[in-house]
Amino acid sequence: MSEQPQRPFTAASFNQFLEEDKLMGSRCTECEGLYLPPRALCPQCHSQNLEWVEMGGRGKLAAFTSIYIAPTAMNALGFGRSHPYLTGVVELNEGVKISARLLGLDAQKPEEIQIGTPMQVAFLRQGEGENQKTVLAFRPNAAKV
Repeated sequence: MSEQPQRPFTAASFNQFLEEDKLMGSRCTECEGLYLPPRALCPQCHSQNLEWVEMGGRGKLAAFTSIYIAPTAMNALGFGRSHPYLTGVVELNEGVKISARLLGLDAQKPEEIQIGTPMQVAFLRQGEGENQKTVLAFRPNAAKV
C-alpha cells in the first residue's frame, strides 16, 4: 500500500479523497480496527492512533432500496416518482460496509436485483464548475469479488 497524505479524519477529508478517486477509511494502529467512513477515535479500543488506508473498492451488495420520493437535491437531477434511483449498502472485501448510490441497476425492477451481486466503486461527478462534487457510488462488477 502506498503511503497516504496525513489529513484529519473528517468528512471533509473523506470527500477530498473522493474528489481524487480514492476510497479511504481509517485503521486503528493499536487494535487494527478498520472504519469506513473514517473515524478519528477507535470505537473498539478508544485509541486516537489511526492511519488512512485506501480501500480496494470491490465488494458485494448487502442491501438496497429503490427511492421514488426523492429529496430536493435528487429532484434537481431528474429523480422522482417516475424515475427512481437506488441506494444500498456494499460490504467491501476488507469487511467494512458503506452506504452509497448504486449505478447500473434498474431501480424500477428491484425484484431483479440480487443481494450478493459483485460491486465495484464508482466516483460519480455531479454539478459543474465550482459546484461540481464527487459522490460515492458503486456499480456491478462482472469480475469475482
